[in-house]
Amino acid sequence: MGRAVRFEIRSQSRTHQVEIADSKSFLVYDIYHRCKLTIDGEDYEVDLIPMILGEFDVVIGMDWLSKYGANIVCNRKVIQLISPGGYEVCIQGEKRGGTILCSLAKAMNYMNHGGQSFLAYVIDVRNEVKELNDVPVVRDFPDVFPDDLPGIPCDRDVEFKIDLISGAKPIAKAPYRLTPSELKELMTQLQDLLDKGFIRPSISPWGAPILFVKKKDGSLRMCIDYRELNKVTVKNRYPLPRIDDLFDQLQGASWFSKIDLRSGYHQLKVKEEDIPKTAFRTRYGHYEFLVMSFGLTNAPAAFMDLMNRVCRPMLDRSVIVFIDDILIYSKNEGDHACHLREVLETLRKEKLYAKFSKCAFWLREVQFLGHVVGADGILVDPSKVQAVMKWSSPKTPTEIRSFLGLAGYYRRFIQDFARISSPLTKLTRKDVKFIWGEDQEKAFNELKLKLTQAPVLTLPDGPDDFVVYSDASYLGLGCVLMQRGKVIAYASRQLKVHEVNYPTHDLELAAVVFALKIWRHYLYGVKCTIYTDHKSLKYFFTQKELNMRQRRWIELLKDYDCEILYHPGKANVVADALSRKEEHEPIRVTSMKIVISSDLLDQIKEAQVEALKDENWKRD
Repeated sequence: MGRAVRFEIRSQSRTHQVEIADSKSFLVYDIYHRCKLTIDGEDYEVDLIPMILGEFDVVIGMDWLSKYGANIVCNRKVIQLISPGGYEVCIQGEKRGGTILCSLAKAMNYMNHGGQSFLAYVIDVRNEVKELNDVPVVRDFPDVFPDDLPGIPCDRDVEFKIDLISGAKPIAKAPYRLTPSELKELMTQLQDLLDKGFIRPSISPWGAPILFVKKKDGSLRMCIDYRELNKVTVKNRYPLPRIDDLFDQLQGASWFSKIDLRSGYHQLKVKEEDIPKTAFRTRYGHYEFLVMSFGLTNAPAAFMDLMNRVCRPMLDRSVIVFIDDILIYSKNEGDHACHLREVLETLRKEKLYAKFSKCAFWLREVQFLGHVVGADGILVDPSKVQAVMKWSSPKTPTEIRSFLGLAGYYRRFIQDFARISSPLTKLTRKDVKFIWGEDQEKAFNELKLKLTQAPVLTLPDGPDDFVVYSDASYLGLGCVLMQRGKVIAYASRQLKVHEVNYPTHDLELAAVVFALKIWRHYLYGVKCTIYTDHKSLKYFFTQKELNMRQRRWIELLKDYDCEILYHPGKANVVADALSRKEEHEPIRVTSMKIVISSDLLDQIKEAQVEALKDENWKRD
């Protein structure tokens, strides 16, 4: 837009991070020079940095105030400037008077002459913590929300077991050294676990050391270092659900409740013959767990198995479950009451207990698994975005992996994630020397910027009208899935080593195959349209001679009811952006010319005073 109106735009040699008054940070790429600011008919030049300022159109900085000799007289709410013409200009701020009192007789007089009156009152709003008895439906299930777990869990269809690889022998490690405060906490927590029946004294040849991790509230959590046991444990391949698949079930939902189980792992027994393998060593003795402990490699899979069995009648109908987190969703308030009651009755029957303080009920928008879910769709959790924005430049491959792990969790929101992150992922390879340069810094900052501008993605509405836009370049493959003009998801990946040598035709076809594979759960068995900017691809199904690669792909394409159509590259901008580097980052500018009139407010007030005079009342 800035170029269209011929403003002078200067791209910065390096990206600057600007922190504004509310502690939010923005990345700055360009500065718009010599924009026009009109005050009382006089034009002033001002340099502007595009960024999101909420309700403010422009915030004028110290450089502009200094240039025009601004003198701010606080007690009079006046700003004095030296105009480009050399004369002094005074801008009067809004004068806020004290409380205006009016007698009843005068008020009645105004009303008798047709004046409008308004009754207003102020409520002191306080965020009070809800009690269980205040929540509809939930109040009928106090036994599901105890203050603590009542003791050893009941027998269930699922028991936690630890199968060892062939030839594995018991491993015992020496206890770690602990501070005096940690030893005191250890004694307290051991006694608590003994009182509940969760642990017992052990004579097992196994023994893992313990350590403490500080929680967000400053308290200490006891953790068992089961790394050696996990190395010799046969991995349970029970599938954990994909986050994307879970959210796909929420289409049309507008009421939500979230239930978090209390110490969920401690509500599942360990198989009797496997109890000795859970043993841990402390300064105060040798103990073993009768219930599932945190840190065991197969614990998430075992608990997921339990929750799927417990909630199976409700899954993907009104409930989605991820390990010990339960989300209840409904299309209307009446259905939500029924669905919530059904879940709580199931928990009561199965003797599974929740922590009321970590639950949330009757919401129109809910935070779940790092996303914010509402009737309009899903978006990035703002708290996670702030965590990424405050991330300093990585100094080791491990720090890069940590950053990409958090940012990559939201890759479905980010166009061209694979291409942008390429300079960073290269540094995580074993055979690449760690050198942090301009390309890495730019990629790092661009990912942070993309997250702050992450869109709201729509949830699929039925199986019809899916459209895929695909594109390929020698930097990567990119595609976008849409339904009735709304974005469902973005996807992209870097080219594999052998794909770099593909001819253009095969590379564009690879993008189509990539889209069909990654969104198979949406597109399989339904009619869909695929747009590509490679014209010859539309004739692929009628092509007579195919190479071996194309023959393999056409077998996959035959499984789908899809039509490939040509879409010019200029029109295919969404998918094109996923596979190519943009030359300039598009920036939205709300206004490039601002007119400020210092006497407008005074004119309005004078007109109001004049209208309230007695002679004007009588005349009207």
